[in-house]
Order: sequence, then structure tokens, then C-alpha cells
Amino acid sequence: MDFFLDSTDLEEIKRLNNLGIIDGLTTNPSLIYKAKTPFEKLIKNICSEIKGPVSVETVAESSSKMINQGVRLSKMAKNIVVKLPMTWEGIKACVELSKININTNVTLCFSTSQAILAAKAGATYVSPFIGRLDDANLDGVQLIREIKQIYSNFNYETKILAASIRTKNHVSQSAIAGADVATIPPKVFDTLVNHNLTDQGLDIFNSDWNKSGQKIL
Repeated sequence: MDFFLDSTDLEEIKRLNNLGIIDGLTTNPSLIYKAKTPFEKLIKNICSEIKGPVSVETVAESSSKMINQGVRLSKMAKNIVVKLPMTWEGIKACVELSKININTNVTLCFSTSQAILAAKAGATYVSPFIGRLDDANLDGVQLIREIKQIYSNFNYETKILAASIRTKNHVSQSAIAGADVATIPPKVFDTLVNHNLTDQGLDIFNSDWNKSGQKIL
């Protein structure tokens, strides 16, 4: 499974990217608004830090405007992936952008029928929002399982990008369900390494080593 960060906080992005295990990044208009940085400068800075795919969303209602925005976005950096909404206009735009080899991410997916449309349109990624489904008392991870089965049935090449990740359990369960990518907010990413038994075991090992009086040369 690939790990993407879901963030526009450049300092957090740099901190976590230094771990060497970040494969890409996703943004959305809400995250860009929170960044309080000129849009083009922000995206270029992120794309220079993250060498993998960076999803940037169009903000139009018609397919023609989405296509125009998508082409302009793709010229900002070689690793841009154009995010498109799960609407008929978004699907039309996805078809056309795919024809000219621009990578796409169809976002706000909440059903298997929507995921099939994204695959039929040639999307590079589809983004099921599992946290928001959980908020509505539905099983977000189950949607990942169902999409995985459908894509396997028909050999669709669209990658499943688990989005709206709220907990580290969402990450592990999405991996079990077969998601290709999890896009994770920094505050959730920081929890992935944590386990109280790890902390306890490390305390015991360090204590015993110190008592041994030995040194590693």
C-alpha cells in the first residue's frame, strides 16, 4: 500500500517526508484555504518536496472548465494528478483528460456504482471517503472491499485511494481490504507507530542494557 499525506502544511509535509516512506500527497480546496498561501506558489512548493503523485482539485461545475483547469494544473508540475468530482460533468472531464494522458483522481466516491463510473472513465485513482461513510453510520471499509472485488472482476486499472482517513485502524483495515493507497492526515500518520506494548518493551530493554554496564562500539 502506498502512503499519501493529506495536507497542505509544508512544514508538516517536510517533517514526514524526511521519514522516506511517503509516496505522494493529496490536497483539496478546504486544505488549500487553510494554508493561507497563494495557490500556485503552494502547489509548486509541495510538488518540489513530494516527488510522487500530488492531487490538486479543479473548482468548476462544467466539464469544459474542468478540462481547461486540469490542463493548466498539469503544467504546474510533472507529478500533478487532477482531482475531479464524482458528477456527470466530472466523469466527462475524466474521459477527456485521460485521452491526453493526464492523470486523474475522481473524488467524493461513496458507492460502488460511482467507483465503476470512475474506472470506465479511465481514472488513475478513485477516492472513496470512508470516514464520512462511517459518520453516516455506514461501513466505509466495506465499500473498499466491494470496489476491490469489482475491479478485480473486470481488471480495471484504476487504483483505490482510501480517503477521509480518521484513525490508524482505518489505515490497517483499508490495507486488509485491498486499497492501493491510503491518504492520511499528519495527525493520524503520527499515530501509526504508537503502541503501549512497544513503549513498555523499549523501557525494559533500555533499563536492562543500562544495568549491564556495556557499550556498543
